[in-house]
Amino acid sequence: MLGILNYYIMELIRNIEKKDIPQLKIVIDSTGLFPSELLDDMIADYLTNPNSSDIWLTLELDGTPVVIAYCAPERLTSGTYNVYLIAVLKEHQGKGLGASMMQHIEQLLKEQGHRILLVETSGLPEFELTRRFYDKSNYQREAVIREFYQKGEDKIVFWKKLQDE
Repeated sequence: MLGILNYYIMELIRNIEKKDIPQLKIVIDSTGLFPSELLDDMIADYLTNPNSSDIWLTLELDGTPVVIAYCAPERLTSGTYNVYLIAVLKEHQGKGLGASMMQHIEQLLKEQGHRILLVETSGLPEFELTRRFYDKSNYQREAVIREFYQKGEDKIVFWKKLQDE
């Protein structure tokens, strides 16, 4: 049954369109962990550049975007992507939607021949659930960069190998 449900959820994932931006800001704001006012600048190239290698996805429920995800290639690497943003509308958290989105991203990148997926997040206590999410998703805690974001706020880097070599 879970396989059927996961297949159904994967069918709800699509590329983000400009019309989604206002609702996706609501999704981001509902988490309280990321300033949604940064979204316009972050997504601008993707929306205007047909050759962008950035990946911007949403998952819709009843025609409304409730998940946002953004990943892009790491510069000066071969086959390495980084998830810069993933957020699930607060009232839909804990239902497996974020995990389904991550699985979708991983599969997409595998199919494109990419090797590694990184995720970076804060070491602050309010990001504990985020860090546990990546632990449960079988990401390895690869590095801690002390005081990266600001004094007293470390960056935690998670790593996952996408291809068996």
